[in-house]
This record gives sequence, structure tokens and C-alpha cells, in this order.
Amino acid sequence: MPLSQLLLLGAIAGLTVYLGLPVALLRHLSLRSRGALNGVATGILVFLTIEILGKVLESGERALESWSTGAGSLLSLLTLLGLLAGGLTLGLVSIPLLERRLLRRWTRPAPPLGIVAQAAHLPSRARSAVELQPHALALMIAAGIGLHNFSEGLAIGQSAAAGAVPLALLLIIGFALQNITEGFGIAAPLAGERPSLQFLLLAGLIAGGPTFLGTLVGASWSSEPASIAFLSLSGGALLYVIAEFFRLGHAMLAKVPFMLSVAGGFLLSYLTELVLVLTLGG
Repeated sequence: MPLSQLLLLGAIAGLTVYLGLPVALLRHLSLRSRGALNGVATGILVFLTIEILGKVLESGERALESWSTGAGSLLSLLTLLGLLAGGLTLGLVSIPLLERRLLRRWTRPAPPLGIVAQAAHLPSRARSAVELQPHALALMIAAGIGLHNFSEGLAIGQSAAAGAVPLALLLIIGFALQNITEGFGIAAPLAGERPSLQFLLLAGLIAGGPTFLGTLVGASWSSEPASIAFLSLSGGALLYVIAEFFRLGHAMLAKVPFMLSVAGGFLLSYLTELVLVLTLGG
């Protein structure tokens, strides 16, 4: 497959995230409706995080098994485990640092009884919470998904470089469909906020653009440690974002309806995964 065609398909696989962003344009939503949307988005992100960390931990187990049988070196094992732990930790702490230093203009001053988005209308149990403005939360989600999509691009590029073009095409189709649901995860906090078109374009580019970059890098360079590092970063970042979603969701909606929404989002992602496995042959 020509490199130009591969890169085009890699870009398409990432930018389908834009198909999920129109949810952000919904207006006149009640607080309960916004809470339910945030719950569904939380479920999607929980599924994605489990999938990411599952791949990372599986790589660590393979490295340990390889070392125990003498097929791999102790240095390789320690390097991979260091990348795993370091990437996860850096992902967890980098998003709060990004929030503090780069997203100040999207952080609303917290009044004594306020929370982000419709503070005056929140129930009393939420009045003491201090949250990020939805624009900042959406960018945090986009950044975490972008790290994940870079690793997906690496997989596409490396498959094509190894001559496994059919596998590369299957990965492109699968990732393209998956990114639609990830776009919804980015957009859910923005529902009712009337974000600008420029902001949505930026969020989509942050989340989907790395797929193109990963495809470009993977087509000419293969590295399992690099893939582990980016997946670990993504997993750590998404863990932090999920915690923020739970805090915000519980403030908007009672616990049982919110958790039902989370379950719905998780099952939606899982069913999407099953459909992809059935239609693409695994």
C-alpha cells in the first residue's frame, strides 16, 4: 500500500471522532439530562481505560514470562515495567498540571456554593463542590484519547510496514468506528454549553490527529516500548478524567440513575466492540 494512501486512511480513522461531537451542540438540556449524558460518557471512558490498561498489563506479563523462561533479559523486563509505571503515573499527574497551568482561562472561579455549569441550580449536596468548566474537562478527555489514538496509529503503521495490509485495513475500520463513540465522550460535558465551532475543531484535532501521526511513525519505526509508554500515559490520563466525571455526575444526578447511565455507556462500548469482532473477524 502506498504511504500516501495509508496516511490518508489513518487520518480518516482518527478524525471520525468528529462524528460524535455534535452532541455538544444540544441545547436546553435539564440538569438531569446532562447528568445522564455525562454518565454514558463515563461508561465509554471506563471501557476504553480497561481496554488500554489490559493491553499494557498483558505486555508486562509476557515480558515477565519471557524473562522467567530465559528468552528475555532482566533489563528488558525492568525497562518495560518502568515504562508502564512511569507512563501511568505521568498520565495521572500530567492532566492536573495541564489543568492548572494551561487551562486557567477555562476554569471558573468557585463561589462559596458553586460548581461548574449551572451552579445556581444544583442540588444542595453539590453546592460545595469545585469543578472544572466543561471546556477544560472536554480538552482533558481529548488529550487522553489522543494519546490512545497515537498508539492505535502505531499499530496501523506497523502492520502495513510488516506487509500485513489486510490487518492494517481492519484496524483502520475498527478504530474509525470506535472513535465515533470516543467523540461522544468528549462532547458530553459540553452539552448545553454552546461551544464554538473552533473549539470543537480543536478538541477533535487533539483527540483524532494523533492517529495520523502514529500511522506515520509506525510505518517507518516499530517499538513495543514506545507503544507501552503511550498506552500507559493514556490510561493514567483517562483514570483522572473518569474521577472528575464521577464527581461531576454525582452532583448533577442521583447516584442510582447516574450509575445506570454509566452502565449504559459501558455496555454501548462493549457491544460496539463485539460487533467489530464479529464483522471484522477479530
